[in-house]
Amino acid sequence: MEQISLNIGHYLRVSKEKLVKDGNSILPEGIRTADGPEALYRHMQYAYPKFFKMDGLCKWAWLAAEQLLSADAAMVYDDIDKNNVAVVLGTSHGCIDVDRKYHETMNSIPSPALFVYTLPNIMLGELCIRHGFKGEQACLLNDNFNSEELYFWVKDLLLNRGMEACLAGWVDVAGDKYDICLFWVTKRTEGIGFSGSGMQYLYDN
Repeated sequence: MEQISLNIGHYLRVSKEKLVKDGNSILPEGIRTADGPEALYRHMQYAYPKFFKMDGLCKWAWLAAEQLLSADAAMVYDDIDKNNVAVVLGTSHGCIDVDRKYHETMNSIPSPALFVYTLPNIMLGELCIRHGFKGEQACLLNDNFNSEELYFWVKDLLLNRGMEACLAGWVDVAGDKYDICLFWVTKRTEGIGFSGSGMQYLYDN
């Protein structure tokens, strides 16, 4: 029986003063991640009006995925059926910022616009809408980035559940703090070998 190899084709790391794709800084000159997702969005000249309706968690997830996938989408998506692209993301604080804002509106008239974002898995939905992914989805809640749990779920989806590729990683946002690391995992031979320890190393560095 042929052994299937799983590899990380691309990865992206976003943290304080860091925007790195595949080991190379892609932070535009004169722009800081601390300027916020809106500043990066405008500098990149994206045209996706719904972006401004999103909460902070979704904005950072959307921007990170855009940087990870869109620049060379032809290579990323070539020969991959989007019906079989999974999304597995972990988070710690989830949508706590929006939960607090929504709770405040309950003293008068609850805000439907905020209510939409009171589930942490809404960021998965936003990414699937943007990129047309229709495969399995999972939102994992942990205190910290858990590479081994992420590895378990992604490996199972790709080897046992019919998925061809997976957008996986960690997106955690609370107030002005943000911590993002995304991986594009496929069955292709090129890339970095997919493992829990490998993801942990890329996250830490």
